[in-house]
Amino acid sequence: MKLRNYMPVLTAALVACGGGEPADTTQGGSQPAPTAAGLAAAPTGPMTTPAWYVVDNDARTVSLTLTAGETADNNYWNYNGATNGSLAITVPEGYTVTIVQENRDPNMAHSVGILPLPANFAMPPQPNPVFAGAISRNPTSMIDATMPGESESITFVAGQAGSYALVCLIPGHSAIGMWHYFNVAADGQAGIQSR
Repeated sequence: MKLRNYMPVLTAALVACGGGEPADTTQGGSQPAPTAAGLAAAPTGPMTTPAWYVVDNDARTVSLTLTAGETADNNYWNYNGATNGSLAITVPEGYTVTIVQENRDPNMAHSVGILPLPANFAMPPQPNPVFAGAISRNPTSMIDATMPGESESITFVAGQAGSYALVCLIPGHSAIGMWHYFNVAADGQAGIQSR
């Protein structure tokens, strides 16, 4: 069979993925993108608590508002305007975490899951969350995940200290940079680091 027989399928696949990769896969041109050799370095800046991160130490809860497509950066494939692991979200071990994901991308579905931290995102991650409940519904579906204009909440207990990844599981999105570090701290640290 010649290549021309595959062109309709290839064309349909490219259209379904949102029209291709963006020209610049770094936010503002200043963040290193992950490569096939490995992930961008984890942020080491000071710990902050932006308005979208709320911790209640008495109730042992953390509430995060995660906005997919907050800006047009990276083809709208960003969380809270940031990409490529440029945020490290840290929650205390044992706290109940609620993530409200809002999708402002005008064109594409997005999802969220807390997964094992891979060596790189060259291969799409499997939708296997590290904590029960730490994944949105239909996380790999371009038509049944969190659609433009919709929101979805997930709640889970951050039961084991360690370094994980907060990832969009729509095929191709994490490879283009829609992921961040998600840390669970045994020492009670809480907040966001960025680069």
